[in-house]
Amino acid sequence: MSEHSIVIIGLPESGKTTFLAALWHLIMERDVETILRFHTLRAGDATHLNEIAARWRDAKVQDRTAVGGTRLVSMNLVDESDRPVRVTFPDVPGEAYRRMWEDRDCESEIAEILQAGGVLLFIHSDTIRPPKWVVDEVALSKSLGLNVLEGEAVEWHPRLAPTQVQLVDLMQLLRTPPLDVGPRRLAIMLSAWDKASGEGLTPQEYLNTKLPLLAQYLRRGADGWVWRTYGLSAQGGDYDSVEVDAEPMAEAKELRSLDRPSTRIELIGGDVAKTHDLTEPLSWLMG
Repeated sequence: MSEHSIVIIGLPESGKTTFLAALWHLIMERDVETILRFHTLRAGDATHLNEIAARWRDAKVQDRTAVGGTRLVSMNLVDESDRPVRVTFPDVPGEAYRRMWEDRDCESEIAEILQAGGVLLFIHSDTIRPPKWVVDEVALSKSLGLNVLEGEAVEWHPRLAPTQVQLVDLMQLLRTPPLDVGPRRLAIMLSAWDKASGEGLTPQEYLNTKLPLLAQYLRRGADGWVWRTYGLSAQGGDYDSVEVDAEPMAEAKELRSLDRPSTRIELIGGDVAKTHDLTEPLSWLMG
């Protein structure tokens, strides 16, 4: 059996758990064609996977309290020739990656997981924090009639750094001992693509425009990443909130009415124009 390990990484609320939920539904239901098919679950809690997949089918936002913590999911998938491969998905909370940036600290369990040969980097395309200029912030505050105190220092926190700065640092950490395992493949997953596609850009153009520092870092090839960029809408629209008294979303109602929930998935990039197949980037990461 070929041994392949893939790690899902990304800052908090970047779409990692939604992807895993949609993938589990996809390979279990088999209601659309996929490059890889499910064979056996080697490690992990099927109950957890079934729960997050059920919330995904019901178009409900994943309960972060329920899915918190590090959960290791390892499964055997087979390709079109029935050749088996083992894929490991550490469903690691985004706060673990945020701590690597903010505190320069990484738990030993997370460090071991991050030595996987393939990396799925999730970036929520609708919540990218862009760089900000002080003069622009001051001008905006004044235009809104806010009181601006001249000459007063404002305490800075690493969490205020632009998204692309945090991500480039994370990529560099993965090529620094003890996390470095040599050149490896990277699939950049721009999640919530349904909210970004209106700009008329391809996923690669979106990366170049919205995250130019990250795009330049990867293009220069200093750390040897072999990479691709995908646009992913695993939800298909806005989901119902976990709040008890929250009003149902119109899009969520429409999604629940679909005969085949897998068709709400849309993936573009790589070698495909558009597909429902979430295993396409996994197949590519396995080389």
